[in-house]
Amino acid sequence: MTKNARIVITGAAGFIGSCLTGFLNKKGFEQLILVDEFSRVDKVHNLEGKQYSDKIERDDFFEWLETTKPHIEFVFHIGARTDTTEFDYAVHERLNVEYSQKIWDYAMMKQIPLVYASSAATYGAGEFGYRDDHEVPFRLNPLNPYGVSKNEFDKWAIRGNSHPPFWAGLKFFNVYGPNEYHKVRMASVVWHAFRQLEKDGEVKLFKSHRPDFRDGQQLRDFIYVKDILEVCYWLMENHQSMHVPSGLYNLGTGKARSFEDLVKAVFKGVGKQPVIKYIDMPEDIRDKYQYFTEADMEKLRSAGYKEPFYSLEKGVADYVKNYLSPHNYY
Repeated sequence: MTKNARIVITGAAGFIGSCLTGFLNKKGFEQLILVDEFSRVDKVHNLEGKQYSDKIERDDFFEWLETTKPHIEFVFHIGARTDTTEFDYAVHERLNVEYSQKIWDYAMMKQIPLVYASSAATYGAGEFGYRDDHEVPFRLNPLNPYGVSKNEFDKWAIRGNSHPPFWAGLKFFNVYGPNEYHKVRMASVVWHAFRQLEKDGEVKLFKSHRPDFRDGQQLRDFIYVKDILEVCYWLMENHQSMHVPSGLYNLGTGKARSFEDLVKAVFKGVGKQPVIKYIDMPEDIRDKYQYFTEADMEKLRSAGYKEPFYSLEKGVADYVKNYLSPHNYY
């Protein structure tokens, strides 16, 4: 991909989208077309100092494409409604299904490669495992409307007769890292743990409400956002030369770790001994809570991605020391 390539990033003011914008800038790409709802003042700092050619409001994007007719060489569709506590499915359907279908149709019509954000929330309670093959989505039972919407789009993409020349739906597992300050309740456990530690000197974790998991031993596949950026870039640069197959791809580390491990890593990052207090899980999420997630990463590895992922300890240390403690942005 030449450095003057025009690349679309939706969700560009958000957590992963703004990091991807900065990452592509570091690689020499500045002809970026950023798409988002830019009115939110709590996202403004995410894009400070970043280079781009166009900044388009999400609801104006397709009209802008029709009017401007830009030559686009790649699309990263990262934008979505990601609030798992939003139970009005119509909101998720409009932004995560219908808007994504319009992005897909445009990429297909213009023959533009497309990478979009799916989610491990599609896997529900994990009763069908965490394999990213194309039969699984049709059996899944996501635990919330957000997961349902992401799975509905995955199924729609798989079923379709027409596709962009290359497409990848990345099923992000538990992503943490800089530029998530605006997410507040929906921010990562690392962010919440750091905030609690700063304020109270202790961190609260949910008790387990299942007999097969001890308190603090609920397991998730935590992935540092810098690994997400590397995979996105690798797909853009190598999908053609390495003949990467189109399809769904898990994106985690492939190793589940406990919330207790994560919190201990946060304490270590600030040089303090861990103080953990266990509290009851809110009833509104108790029946919708994933106790275990672990990405099966065989498919991405088989496609040719060989880079190692950050360990939980290394990723949390980098995040805490270089971003959270000094309140820096990526």
